[in-house]
Amino acid sequence: DPQQLELATSGKRKLRRFIVIDEVVDELYGSKVRGYFEENNVQHKILALPTTEETKSMDLVLNILQEVQNFSIDRRTEPIIAIGGGVCLDIVGLAASLYRRRTPYIRVPTTLLSYVDASVGAKNGVNFLQCKNKLGGYTPPVASFLDRSFIQSIPRRHISNGLGEILKMALMKHKGLFDLLNRHGKYLLDTKFQSYSGSANHGDAALQTTRIAIETMLEELAPNLWEDDLDRLVDFGHLISPELEMRVLPSLMHGEAVNIDMAFMTYVAYTRGLITAEEKEQIIQCMRGLELPVWHGGCSWPLIKRALMERLKHSAGQPRMPLPTGLGMAEIFNDTSEETLERAYKLWVRD
Repeated sequence: DPQQLELATSGKRKLRRFIVIDEVVDELYGSKVRGYFEENNVQHKILALPTTEETKSMDLVLNILQEVQNFSIDRRTEPIIAIGGGVCLDIVGLAASLYRRRTPYIRVPTTLLSYVDASVGAKNGVNFLQCKNKLGGYTPPVASFLDRSFIQSIPRRHISNGLGEILKMALMKHKGLFDLLNRHGKYLLDTKFQSYSGSANHGDAALQTTRIAIETMLEELAPNLWEDDLDRLVDFGHLISPELEMRVLPSLMHGEAVNIDMAFMTYVAYTRGLITAEEKEQIIQCMRGLELPVWHGGCSWPLIKRALMERLKHSAGQPRMPLPTGLGMAEIFNDTSEETLERAYKLWVRD
């Protein structure tokens, strides 16, 4: 808007920003963030919060909204900025959607998982009654700012965690992405997704991997942003993992729980004859190469049955089960019998 631009640059009105930042990110980058706003003469309030699955609640949303109210933002011209991992982006997105019915917000992901997953799409939410993301809505950000340099400061396990969501897109939609992960997985872990000029043998694997992951995610989400169609390939790895993740908190991270779900579903696909024994083995070995867990003792047969019953409740009475039908290919199935699931489970546990 030229008028708003004129107002902002004429000096008649001081620019103001409200920023929510994860407290760990604040320790690492807080001084840079503050320096940036001071240098650009922006009046700002930075709220550093512990944003974890355990704190992902309406209480934290209301805490943010109280601070937003105290700072008194203009909901048309002063977007709230969220800097952190997926939990931070989810919480702030929900807070922004509630304040004055809809306040614009900007996502700045700082983990690999949030870079390729939470930065894309419209969803936000918090946990409620021990259920993952039970409260939430669909309010897209006005922008997502992607900067891979944040990823260099996160622990190796967190890189692996993000690779779980990237592998999901590879298995569902993109054989080339699967091959990239197979070839360069260890290198990406070792270099923490940073691009180096001396990496001739690997091309720019970090850029290629993240770009393809985001593009394939957008291909899936953009035509179905509000989830009017419940048949979603991006739900692969998300049928059992919500129940498992909440049950064993904090021992599994989100991408790890997703990968355990994907490992089991790979066995379901094999048991159904959708993939060969060799393809099943390739998938499991790729997961191991990315240092992702392929099994967890908490993922019991009763938990799987309970999770699938919960799935039926919010998927209009159908399981809508995405399964690989090859490497980088998938379909959604509604006819997997309990006997098939149990046989797959026994084989998975045995292996």
